[in-house]
Amino acid sequence: MTQSESNLSASSEADLFLADASLLALMRTPGLGLRSAYTLLQHIPILDLVADAEVLIEAGLRRDIAAYLATTKLEPLQQELSEYRHQGIAVISLANTLYPPLLKELPDPPLLLFCIGNSGLLAQPQVAIVGSRGASIGGKHHAFEFAAQLSDAGLAVTSGMAMGIDASAHLGALHNGGATLAVLGTGVDLCYPRRNKALREQIAQYGLLVSEFLPGTQPRAQHFPRRNRVIAGLSLGTLVVEAEQKSGSLITAELAMDYNREVMAMPGAVNNPYSRGCHALIKHGAALVENAEDVLAELGCYQQKGLYINNEGVEKEDENTLLRHIGFEPTSIDAIALSSQIPIAQLLTLLIDLELEGSIISTSGGYTRVGGE
Repeated sequence: MTQSESNLSASSEADLFLADASLLALMRTPGLGLRSAYTLLQHIPILDLVADAEVLIEAGLRRDIAAYLATTKLEPLQQELSEYRHQGIAVISLANTLYPPLLKELPDPPLLLFCIGNSGLLAQPQVAIVGSRGASIGGKHHAFEFAAQLSDAGLAVTSGMAMGIDASAHLGALHNGGATLAVLGTGVDLCYPRRNKALREQIAQYGLLVSEFLPGTQPRAQHFPRRNRVIAGLSLGTLVVEAEQKSGSLITAELAMDYNREVMAMPGAVNNPYSRGCHALIKHGAALVENAEDVLAELGCYQQKGLYINNEGVEKEDENTLLRHIGFEPTSIDAIALSSQIPIAQLLTLLIDLELEGSIISTSGGYTRVGGE
């Protein structure tokens, strides 16, 4: 164990609770930036943070900041943490063994993570899928399919719960019971955007909502670049599906490059403005990917999972699985049959059932999937 790791250790549950309160004290100290706070932790054990001001000054803090921190009372902060837990918000600090090791590699890792849902997903291998809020129907379909197939392969899908590509990626991961994490630019107890209320409830129940911002924190423009670095930091790699040349998605990808993580982009039509960001990334070294197998190959963890095989050795599809072969633009029955490997006679029966349920509609060009937002 290195000295910095030793500084972040807590030997008991009581010490961990005290460490969490000490880190909350750092978060609430005016004028103390995240990098300065993390640098301080390299020099002073976490349980000694609220201590003598002169020790803090010697460790590099400004005198006014050191004086403020040295006079902070931990008891009210411990009460605050207890209240969060009472509200169903788990608090995972740098001192906690549940804190994701990949995230700890950042030069400015969050001091505390506030979580609603399955906190164990923080330890699961993750891939980020991000892109434009105003994505095309095709782009949202691709994000859904990438996420569904990558979650079938055992990866958790991480994104930012924005409209467009983010929302479609979360839904794709949830589709067959996969894992998904939504990293928020607000307090974890808030829903932003409000139109994603139903999605937020699904993720809270079946996945994980996570934020470095204190509960109750409202959305602000400066929060989202910080949110994006957490998305990149949690993930083995970042896939950009559709993005404009100046967008938060490209910020996430650039951060992933800075963190020596894999960066991938899906190409698109040259006249699609939402493809230009992806093309720019590819020109600068991002891997060009066309399907989930390409992503898994880039991550070095390809494994074939999630097939439904019957006794004749033919892939068997139920109606929910069949939806994955139908696009949000018209898809011909021949294309669906080729993709799903279902005989036409059986396929027609399944398509009628889906149409009666309202999951698809019949159009002149074939069948179109309904919903997915």
